Amino acid sequence: MAMLVAEKEQKVIDRENTLSERVPALKLSGLSVQDLQTLCKELHQKIDVVDEERYDIAMKVSKSDAEIENLTTKIIELKGKKRPQLKRVRVSAEAMMGALLGAKIKESVDFKANLKTVKKEEEKKEAVTDWRKNVDAMSGMEGRKKLFAAS
Repeated sequence: MAMLVAEKEQKVIDRENTLSERVPALKLSGLSVQDLQTLCKELHQKIDVVDEERYDIAMKVSKSDAEIENLTTKIIELKGKKRPQLKRVRVSAEAMMGALLGAKIKESVDFKANLKTVKKEEEKKEAVTDWRKNVDAMSGMEGRKKLFAAS
């Protein structure tokens, strides 16, 4: 635990040292407006350079991460066991039953005898009526209510 605390303190000290080396302290007192503007322009240029470097490094990291993923998938594929091709074997139903149940049953088995039969229900067909007979009954709102009630 003490080593972690010491390591964190060392990192903070290293960071402060590098910042003091790379970025000198700003002396803003006694500068004219023109000098302040030139200082701002210089700082903006430095920021742009640092941003470009950061972007380049981020792109390199993302490319290397993608390459690492591709290589790990290749390694997994190479390590994986390859399954042999299975050959299709044609066996009759009697031979399968003999293999499963042994030599006990020698007679042939009728699979269709044990199947259930299903009766299909006839679809109800609506009676076709003459539309002219219903025109008077369906006219007006009463007819619309009947249509909605029927459906």
